[in-house]
Amino acid sequence: MKVIFIKDVKGQGKKGQVKEVSEGYASNFLLPRGLARAATDGNMKTLENQNAAEEKRKQQEKDDAAALGKKLEEATIVLKAKAGEGGRLFGAITSKQIAEALAGQGFKVDKRKIELDEPIRNLGVTQVPVKLHPDVKATLKVQVTEE
Repeated sequence: MKVIFIKDVKGQGKKGQVKEVSEGYASNFLLPRGLARAATDGNMKTLENQNAAEEKRKQQEKDDAAALGKKLEEATIVLKAKAGEGGRLFGAITSKQIAEALAGQGFKVDKRKIELDEPIRNLGVTQVPVKLHPDVKATLKVQVTEE
């Protein structure tokens, strides 16, 4: 019997997958528990429509991330911090502070997407990579000035 999996079933299939299983397994286990549906023409059409909608949503997310990336490339974030001699900061500028400054300028970026290897400890302009989407990366300019 052909079934469409609604949820992941260990050892059998993943959500959205169409697979041939035994009649008894389908009618006694998968169908009553709501783990799968029979692969009728109507259900196959529904699955295709869901896959198309999901693909469209993913493409829209990628396009939005690319647009945000272009805006971030043009922007420069200015942060003030106390510094000692030689332009060395007393503290450090972290990804959390950069994310808060971005939010103040109207950009919504999660601090975990800002890829700082280590906190910024010097005055001046630093190029900071931001991963907005698995396929979209942008470089943000962060300028640290003395308070």
